[in-house]
Amino acid sequence: MFRQLSTIVLLVFGLALATISTAQEVLPHGLAPHEGGLIPAYRDTYLRNRGGSVPPQFPVRTMAEWEEVESVVIAWAGYPGILKQIVRYALDECRVIIACEDQAEVQNYLGNAEYGGPIADLSGVTYVVADINSIWSRDYFAETIYSNEVDSIFLLDWIYNRPRPADDVLSNVIGAAEDIVVYGTTQAPNDLVHTGGNFMCDGAGTAFSSALVLDENGAGGSFNLTVRDQVGVDSVMQRYMGIDRYIIMPTLPYDGIHHIDMHMKLLDEETMLVGEFPIGESDGPQLEQNVATVINEEVSVFGDPYRLVRIPMPSSAGGAYPPNASYRTYANNVFLNRTVLVPTYRTEYDTIGLRILEEQLPGYRIVGIDCDSEQNIISASGAIHCITKAIGVQDPLLIRHQRLRDTDNTSDPYTVEAYIRHRSGIANAWLYWATSPSGPFVEVPMTDTGAAIWSAFIPAQPAGTTVHYYIRAVAASGKEQMRPMVAPEGAWHFRVLDLSMGNQALTTDPITEVYPNPASTITCIQVAVHAVAEARIELIDAVGRQVMLVSDGRIPADGRYFVDLTRLPAGPYQVVVTTSQGRAVARLLHH
Repeated sequence: MFRQLSTIVLLVFGLALATISTAQEVLPHGLAPHEGGLIPAYRDTYLRNRGGSVPPQFPVRTMAEWEEVESVVIAWAGYPGILKQIVRYALDECRVIIACEDQAEVQNYLGNAEYGGPIADLSGVTYVVADINSIWSRDYFAETIYSNEVDSIFLLDWIYNRPRPADDVLSNVIGAAEDIVVYGTTQAPNDLVHTGGNFMCDGAGTAFSSALVLDENGAGGSFNLTVRDQVGVDSVMQRYMGIDRYIIMPTLPYDGIHHIDMHMKLLDEETMLVGEFPIGESDGPQLEQNVATVINEEVSVFGDPYRLVRIPMPSSAGGAYPPNASYRTYANNVFLNRTVLVPTYRTEYDTIGLRILEEQLPGYRIVGIDCDSEQNIISASGAIHCITKAIGVQDPLLIRHQRLRDTDNTSDPYTVEAYIRHRSGIANAWLYWATSPSGPFVEVPMTDTGAAIWSAFIPAQPAGTTVHYYIRAVAASGKEQMRPMVAPEGAWHFRVLDLSMGNQALTTDPITEVYPNPASTITCIQVAVHAVAEARIELIDAVGRQVMLVSDGRIPADGRYFVDLTRLPAGPYQVVVTTSQGRAVARLLHH
């Protein structure tokens, strides 16, 4: 293994100078108009002389985004107000590495009064002065990989699918600054073209991408040095990143960059957050088909179907969706240890989007950063996830657990098992459980049952109980970790159901809530998922006419229905939910 810097050739026939000269511009997420003509020479000169590495000669695991983070990399190349907010909140959680061409300029901006005032303590910032072409560090900066799951840290760098040589080599520059060895799929016959925005993995050998990765490495690719089919792509991903199962989904018609982080996010090993368009709108039909295929044909690392969480895709202020408006999304968020940074747009959508994330990620600090006003980065087809890239910790303690689900078992203990590893070995692990989110939590020692599996039991509880629990482990070296990382505030929980109520009914009224209410653009109808299996949901106007059939069929797993009100006149409406158990009505005011 070796660093690639010695083989990097940046100045070839003046191409790199021409490209680097655009660094003072704000280059788009996609190709700038002048860049298309640069690609052939860029590939045949710069890329062929770029250098690379042989595959790692040891088992490799690629880090998941929710794992412990040492630092986050940003590139100071536009949208400084957004970058300043990222720095402000990230410094509470990790180091911030800022790649920039003028350190003094960046320091002055971070210390001035704009965008929330000066950041008083910048001791956690590391400045790497280097040429950069664009802000989109998610796509061109390296992925974190570990040898033997939890041993030494490395970086894995792909060929970036833009003719931007300074961006393409930033992984090597920062790798050298951080003293982390960089592996690269940047030289034939081991080359692979890829982007971080089109990659999502579970930290356990499964990854997701759109078919862009096949298109760009196939016969029609513009940057690849080797032509590969899916078998060939899978082989490179397995050898360099330990990806044993690579789930490739069709691209969406109106997503111009075809990066999955614009519409989906893994929240943990078994939970997929997916954006939802109004029925029939924009990329909705293809996205729904992709989701259905994954849910019906794939399983998580634990062997069960993925758990699906829906979140609305915001429209423009005029109610338009792609291709007639920018691609707004809440899925483009980033984990930085106990904080999640989320792009925001307008209050009427943000109220729902942020609430869903708070419900799904209890205990995390959910921070919204406006991406749709003065610093309108979303119009460039990107947001918070697209301009950040984390580097994992040098010394990871891995805890992997399939959370317990609701049960009707009131007699037998509930088994809690976790896969726990550290390079020094695990000295002890404990299970903590309580019947109140605020505790007190009972501490139960876990037993090493072999193959890095630790086990403990929660005593059986009566029907109607909600059990909260988390896991803590200490390595032989003294390293300590909890899962969830935000426990005890964000402990997992499950309910002990009372089936005597019939069909798992928890309420006689299936309408749990309608929010926001009043609403101007979009509202969310929350239905109790255990009340019934199917429901007919309608909006009725003041004179009793049905103005919208929201749904007529099976209730989604999270019980949420997003309703776009922009085509309806302002006024009072009734939300009517009809099930096998009867009819429920809630009032909704549209203004």
